[in-house]
Amino acid sequence: MKLQRFFIKQKKLNRSFAVSFLLFALLALFGSFMALPLIYAVNNAFKPLDEIFIFPPRFFVKNPTLDNFFDLFALMGDSWVPLSRYIVNTLLITLVGTVGHILLASAAAYPLAKYRFYGSKTLFNIVILSLMFSGHVTAIPNYMVMSWLGWINTHASIIVPSLAFPLGLFLMKQFMEQIPDSILEAAKIDGASEYRIFWSIVMPNVRPAWLTLLILQFPALWGTDGGRFIYSEKLKSLHYALGQISEGGIARAGVGAAVALLLMIVPITLFIISQSSVMQTMATSGLKD
Repeated sequence: MKLQRFFIKQKKLNRSFAVSFLLFALLALFGSFMALPLIYAVNNAFKPLDEIFIFPPRFFVKNPTLDNFFDLFALMGDSWVPLSRYIVNTLLITLVGTVGHILLASAAAYPLAKYRFYGSKTLFNIVILSLMFSGHVTAIPNYMVMSWLGWINTHASIIVPSLAFPLGLFLMKQFMEQIPDSILEAAKIDGASEYRIFWSIVMPNVRPAWLTLLILQFPALWGTDGGRFIYSEKLKSLHYALGQISEGGIARAGVGAAVALLLMIVPITLFIISQSSVMQTMATSGLKD
């Protein structure tokens, strides 16, 4: 690590002001380019219908209005299922699925990272192999398992599969392996139990990893509509309800823009709050002591 810091320091000293300015300008350019879709979505949500359909399209709103949001709330107020019910369903699926996955992945990664037992390498190889299969490949087996368990048309059909997200276990194991064994051995000598070591030492030290899992898992569950597993209207998520409203035709184009903005606000806010930990995860995941 000292050698690595030496090279980083040397690079900083050898970089001229012109090169640093050029790198900053390039990063600013690419960052602005990547932010354009978000800026366009925000402007679209406040455009009146005549500006939405104007040609050529106008990037920035000229006459901002809140009519799109008023129309959305009016349509949701006429629904026979209250808006609060959709919100509760979404929060239940998102929070239980995200927190449950983080806890399960952490608890499973700890023995794989810090203990050697018969079959541990085989189990981890199975986890790595499962990363090769997309959700489209496992959709039918997932549905069959949920059907055999009798969980179709329940929130468990979405929450339980999300607990087994293999990337979470892989990421947590790689991070836990970087914790020095001497720290854990010292805690055992002081009389700490395995549960105390896990909660008081391991989890705080892998905070960037589980915050990264939070960023990855939360938007996936927040944006799910449960279409393949949930058929009852009372169990549907907010994403499904808002999506149905925005698909009402050209007259609801403004409402659709408002829906897109509302669905983006929560994941983006969560990322902004946790982005420093995510960057730390990306920076340290490939380093070795």
